[in-house]
Amino acid sequence: MAGNSQRKGATRKPGTKKGAVVGSGGQRRRGLEPKGSTPPKEERDYHPAARKARAAAKRADSPARSGGSSAPRSRRTTKDGGEYVAGRNSVVEALRAVVPATALYVQSRLDSDDRVREALKLATERRIPLIETTKIDLDRMTDRSVHQGLLLTVPPYEYADLDELLGEIEASGDVPLLIALDGVTDPRNLGAVVRSAAAFGAHGVVIPERRAAGMTAAAWKVSAGAAARVPVVRVTNLTRALVTLQEVEGATVVGLAADGGTTVRDIDRDLVKGPLVLVVGSEGKGLSRLVGETCDVRASIPMISTVESLNAGVAAGIALYAVADARSR
Repeated sequence: MAGNSQRKGATRKPGTKKGAVVGSGGQRRRGLEPKGSTPPKEERDYHPAARKARAAAKRADSPARSGGSSAPRSRRTTKDGGEYVAGRNSVVEALRAVVPATALYVQSRLDSDDRVREALKLATERRIPLIETTKIDLDRMTDRSVHQGLLLTVPPYEYADLDELLGEIEASGDVPLLIALDGVTDPRNLGAVVRSAAAFGAHGVVIPERRAAGMTAAAWKVSAGAAARVPVVRVTNLTRALVTLQEVEGATVVGLAADGGTTVRDIDRDLVKGPLVLVVGSEGKGLSRLVGETCDVRASIPMISTVESLNAGVAAGIALYAVADARSR
């Protein structure tokens, strides 16, 4: 019956009236007001660009990537301690220098140029396996560094053992001549020292494990193939190794230092003709304190200009020439 308020649904409950209610105009007016410019995508937490920015900042602050110089973009370390040499110029230079390699990865459907053709030719001549792969895989292997479609894998260098090297020198009847590097961190300097060692008849190069350059692909390239003939020994403690050479082999340890009491040309002939170890320090700091105190003789390289120091590769070459010249006479 119409108008019967007792019937269920006959009356509306408060607040259920359709349409605008009293006081809604202000709410809708505020909803139409501008909220300002849209913030950059890096500042919006939900945006992928913001997540990438946070990840990049986290990588930059991590201990593994801070506190030292970063590796060249053309070189990455593999899981087994070897290297990835990436980029067309870097790969071609490594192949020209006969750097040991286990495989050459080539991006599928790669636009070829002179460098790509030369890399393929050199790898084929050396019977290095050619592996065709995708750009996605190359990006992953190089941690998204620039690879230009070419990637060369270099196995870890096999360092010689000091005792075995001394045994081989003794068996050959030669008088030991070694060169040790103290705090030389540039692999190109190490490669230059290896090359000079081969040129002037040194039997090997001794380097420490920590805070020193190792035999990387860059060192191989600078050595111009000499790394295949001159063994490189890596020792845990350089000072201890020098003491062993002094006590066991009777070697004279000569450290190159600007404040040396003599010059490399004036070292006693009897010392030069016996077992000898030349020690070269870093260009900036020179010999470390303990290594310097271990040296029997500190010798300088005479210079006529105001140049404060020479890099390790040049200093080692000059000193080795002086020793080789004195021994030949």
